[in-house]
Amino acid sequence: MTNIPETGRSSRVTIRLIAIQILVVSLLLTLGGRLWYLQIRNGDEYQKEARGNHVQQVVEPAVRGSILDARGMPLADNETRLVVSASRTELMKQDDEGRAVLERLAKVLGMKPETVRQKVRLCDAKTPQPCWNGSPYQPIPVTDDAKPQQALQIRERSEDFPGITAEPEAVRRYPAPYGANTAQALGYLSPVTDEEIEKAKDTDSPFLPSDEIGRSGLERTYDSKLRGSSGVTRYEVDNLGRVMGEAESEKARPGSNLVTSLDARVQAVAEKELDQAMKKARTEFDKNTGRNYKADAGAVVVMENRTGRVVAMASNPEYDPNAWVGGISGKEYAKLTGKKSNYPLLNRSIQGLAAPGSIFKVISTSAAVKAGYPFDGNYDCSSSYEVGGQVFKNFESKGYGNIDLGRALEVSCDTVFYDLAYKEWKKDGGNMPKKGAKDWFYKTAHQFGLGKKTGVDLPNEVSGRVPDRRWKKNYWEANKDAWCKQAKNGGGAPSYAERIAKENCVSGMKMRAGDSINYSIGQGDTLVTPVQMAAVYAALGNGGTLYDPTIGKAVVSPDGKSVDEIAPHPHGKLPLSRKTLGQMDKALQGVATRGSAAWRFGEAGWPQDKIKLRAKTGTAEVAGKQTTSWLATYTDDFTVVMTISQGGTGSGASGPAVRNIYNAMYGVGKDGGIDRKKALLPKPHTELPKISKDGTIVAPRDKRPADDGTKRRVAEPPAETPDTRREAQAARNEGERQQRQRDSARQAHDVRLLAGGERP
Repeated sequence: MTNIPETGRSSRVTIRLIAIQILVVSLLLTLGGRLWYLQIRNGDEYQKEARGNHVQQVVEPAVRGSILDARGMPLADNETRLVVSASRTELMKQDDEGRAVLERLAKVLGMKPETVRQKVRLCDAKTPQPCWNGSPYQPIPVTDDAKPQQALQIRERSEDFPGITAEPEAVRRYPAPYGANTAQALGYLSPVTDEEIEKAKDTDSPFLPSDEIGRSGLERTYDSKLRGSSGVTRYEVDNLGRVMGEAESEKARPGSNLVTSLDARVQAVAEKELDQAMKKARTEFDKNTGRNYKADAGAVVVMENRTGRVVAMASNPEYDPNAWVGGISGKEYAKLTGKKSNYPLLNRSIQGLAAPGSIFKVISTSAAVKAGYPFDGNYDCSSSYEVGGQVFKNFESKGYGNIDLGRALEVSCDTVFYDLAYKEWKKDGGNMPKKGAKDWFYKTAHQFGLGKKTGVDLPNEVSGRVPDRRWKKNYWEANKDAWCKQAKNGGGAPSYAERIAKENCVSGMKMRAGDSINYSIGQGDTLVTPVQMAAVYAALGNGGTLYDPTIGKAVVSPDGKSVDEIAPHPHGKLPLSRKTLGQMDKALQGVATRGSAAWRFGEAGWPQDKIKLRAKTGTAEVAGKQTTSWLATYTDDFTVVMTISQGGTGSGASGPAVRNIYNAMYGVGKDGGIDRKKALLPKPHTELPKISKDGTIVAPRDKRPADDGTKRRVAEPPAETPDTRREAQAARNEGERQQRQRDSARQAHDVRLLAGGERP
């Protein structure tokens, strides 16, 4: 064996190490060069290609839940329509920003090019309607009423319509059963905005760009329940749009259904009677102003006494909520919001403020009793009342001599309440109030729930006003600078307006005698809404409990397995003893039988012995306007309050309409007889409508035709026995459900064929 010298072995190891080092360095240089090539020299190119591989999401809109009346009749539901939409993102990529495409689209749809362009422009502070207030990255609906032939043209000539789609979609519908419009209570939808998407992204109910949300009414209050959640499928696609794989998907979840306490039949009657009462008032001559009554607005509320649930809520002027479906036109938007329209979007049942007039006297009566004046005492009902040289007259300057508070309510004697309010004002210190002033008349109004919101489950309710000492001071502080400035005239004798301004500047914070006197009969600065007064009179009818007025009755899941009932919510008690409540109840019956409303009820054949009715009339004077008509009534089960702005007297303008609403509910004929078969709602609804095993809620079928050419006053005739009635009804319900499913499936199938470019 040959021995290798140590020096030779060492040199070979060194050579190998050098070779390895050279190899490693070469590899590093190669990798570095390649990295420079990829990221520096061709970085932009590869970055562009990488951007071409992205995630594309396909949104499947959720089917919005229906809004149903108490019997299951749909007030708001959905129907399948062909919706033509434009992708603003795709249009902006074109040389002319899509102008030519939109012009071709307008021609196919039979629309004006300008109208189409307006629909796809984005809303901002300077852009009037119509415009798009949703996300600019979602398809913008141009029309939801495209014909199949129009959809075929768009799909077959897709190269002429880049960025335009025509797809079948579920679109909101407001069917107005029996002619019940219900617009202000239902509300409307519009697309979600980017700001709303951002705000809700971390909440339990985030938005997608394709979502529509409720903007008013029940659609807004119960939006999170009705909306459901859209389905989203995310695909990985390359820059050529080829699908490389599915990233993830979420199934659409339909919204829940809302069952309300509204009865569509009673709602239709209330709307019609209010409208006819206003039209009739416009034919009546107002001797105070020398012209006919204007009757420019009105409202009526029908409420259950023992629950506070709203059976009907009408507001006039009204509008068609379907105008908002698919995007509102500029002409329609101007019509709804212009001054000449008198703002039909307002729900005057919860937003219409007015002095209550004499229907407020139930509060003044309660205040007097709390202040120590006996209900059955003797009070002078003179024709006029004078304080400090100012004369306050009784209505039509009538006098009834010495009467008790019950009779004062019956004949609506103003001077009795003038005297009581003035005495209490003096006891509290007059213009220099005592430290412990009782202020019974003002405190009682607050205890009746006035001056604050009732809690009705509708957005944008207003609180009204009780003009107590605190309000008086705040109002003076807010206006004193303007009053003082106006009081400084430029010389010469001051005008009447300047004298009033000076008085307000110096002592506008004081509660004067005249303020309290006017307040006692619901005049002056007092403001209420119809729903507030309905809540008050419903409380009188149920024994003294104040309820939050509610329209939502139950939220039912799409499969019908979950039913979340909305329980009545009491929020207070009237500040009255049981004895005083009974005395007031008897007096209000007297109003209907022998008092100021007798000519509309007791003397006109109302069956008081079978259906006890209580009433209070009100005719409120408003500076610069004609009088406001008020009529507040209740039976053992229901309360009906109606008001007509610039409509005249309470019993004169509102009386016939309120009587006709009761006639329809109880089946009362002109002769006072009661026909139970014609009664729409003799008792409140106590149960929810029937929910089928598949989750559908089936409304009862009404056979009897309307008696006046409209779809109101429709009632189901009684079956021979309860068993046969249930069996027949179940069979009808099941047959109708199956037929609706067949019709819906057939319609959707036909629409999909046409929208997909296939001919049937």
